[in-house]
Amino acid sequence: MEIRVSAHAAYRTEYHIVWVTKYRHQVLNPANFKKRVEEVIKDVVGRIVGVEIVELNAQPEHVHIVAIIPPKYAVAKVIDILKSQSAKVMRKEIAWFDKPYYDTSSFWSVGYFVSTIGLNEEMIRNYVKYQKKQDSGQAKLEL
Repeated sequence: MEIRVSAHAAYRTEYHIVWVTKYRHQVLNPANFKKRVEEVIKDVVGRIVGVEIVELNAQPEHVHIVAIIPPKYAVAKVIDILKSQSAKVMRKEIAWFDKPYYDTSSFWSVGYFVSTIGLNEEMIRNYVKYQKKQDSGQAKLEL
């Protein structure tokens, strides 16, 4: 993944995001629903400026996404938009979704999992740990 540049920031923010269907019902099992939910999520992401999907995989009861989210957006807000907008479309298009979710207007479960995908963690820890030691002798000025 490359470093991206915006007006006042350079960033490399890539996230692994997972969320599940309400009650873990396997409503995305038929291949056409799996493909449709992937299309819907890609469409929703296309409307959020700067957010990009690297990988997307819908399983029968959960969705995995690897996405680039610029630092100007809160990750929680982007996930909220993705879940709410995709649920709205899926419930409208597929009428029988109301049957497994008769007691709620939700389609996705409330929570989610998110993890950053980045550089080698050990390398970064060592860089931060020894930064002062490395910088201490570089800029000696003689007057």
